[in-house]
Amino acid sequence: MTRDTPHLWTEQKLDARYENLFGRAAGYLPENRAALDAWLDDFSRDVHERRARNAIVRHPSVADLARLIERDRIVRMYVSRMINEAHQRDCKNTVNDIPDLLDHLDCIVTSTPKYQGPTAFPMSALFTYLMMTTDGYAVFRDQGFNKALLGILREWCAHLDSKDSQEVLNQKNGWLSPAALADKKLNLQDFQINLQDPYGGFPSFNAFFHRELRKDKDVRPIDDPDDPRIIVSANDGKVVRIRRDIKRSDEFWAKGQRYSLYDMLDGSDLTDLFVGGDVFQSFLSGGDYHRWHAPVSGVVRSARVVEALMFTELEHTSGRDAGTESQVYGASVNTRGLVFIECPPPIGMVCVMPLGMTEISSVTLTVQPGDQVTKGQEMGYFSYGGSSMCLLFQKGAIEKFFPKDNTGDMEEGDPIKVNARIAQAVGDEA
Repeated sequence: MTRDTPHLWTEQKLDARYENLFGRAAGYLPENRAALDAWLDDFSRDVHERRARNAIVRHPSVADLARLIERDRIVRMYVSRMINEAHQRDCKNTVNDIPDLLDHLDCIVTSTPKYQGPTAFPMSALFTYLMMTTDGYAVFRDQGFNKALLGILREWCAHLDSKDSQEVLNQKNGWLSPAALADKKLNLQDFQINLQDPYGGFPSFNAFFHRELRKDKDVRPIDDPDDPRIIVSANDGKVVRIRRDIKRSDEFWAKGQRYSLYDMLDGSDLTDLFVGGDVFQSFLSGGDYHRWHAPVSGVVRSARVVEALMFTELEHTSGRDAGTESQVYGASVNTRGLVFIECPPPIGMVCVMPLGMTEISSVTLTVQPGDQVTKGQEMGYFSYGGSSMCLLFQKGAIEKFFPKDNTGDMEEGDPIKVNARIAQAVGDEA
């Protein structure tokens, strides 16, 4: 791999790279880089002030990462070089050294996202410039480093599950404030919220994040509930890619949005059922509904979570579809759920694959093998973090898809809503 010359990374090149990041397009990072730099500056100032007061507490998960870096010379090399390379490129507000990185992570573990801050995804922000480096690409794929980050995310998720995270939900300037209730990106009128309670009836931030739809009003009606040919969306979001005639194995790391079934399905015995079939991928932005539902009716034959990578992007991508290409790559390497649903002919087996991206701490499945699910039934949810969704269908099962394939960047994808029709199977109407 050829290293970029640090001084060639101009402000214009950094802006172009930032513009094409998945996190920016998905709303996990600010729309412009200046806002990212402002957030990093404020956050780093807070870290340095806490350090001066000896107020930084080393959390168990961050201590585990520190021990890994100390004992694993290869990880230590990658981490040291990515920090140095970011500084050589004159990226603003990067961490100074390994102890500084650990202190920043310690402060994140007990932080809670605030409404309308410059960014609500602190680890994505902290890692932005570091991940743009040659060694950053490498270390975020290292299994040991990734496992340590997973531990940090789980400890942070425990904080977000606790009452300590509740205050940001206040109705004055928090996630339930008048401004938030009017925010069209959140569409809070669609959800179960008790405004008679100071915190909307939510015991924690995560409870708010994966909030449930209203039960007194059908805000996500199921399209054609009695027609088994109609397949509905498993989630809210936008279309990433629709691909047909998928190969069993392919170079998922290559440009061109290639899907590799064997890698996506983690070597499952059911892989060959989907050879030559179709993939429908969509992504969920930070403000979207973060529960997912059954796209079809059938019996759950297998359900499990594959723990894998979280902070990783496809290398050597540029242009307006770079973020999209990284999502297709992520379908083969990121943390994901695999739920196989067996349906009557002509649909056959369907795989519902929720993908964890960036700050994902929990892909939670609420179904298990043997369960009978009906179209539109809830099947699981994401706790705080980025996310994407793939639906896989057998060869010849799908007659047509209703949304358009996305030929540009993620922001141009067709919007979809959970329970709305996305595809029609072959055959006659029931």
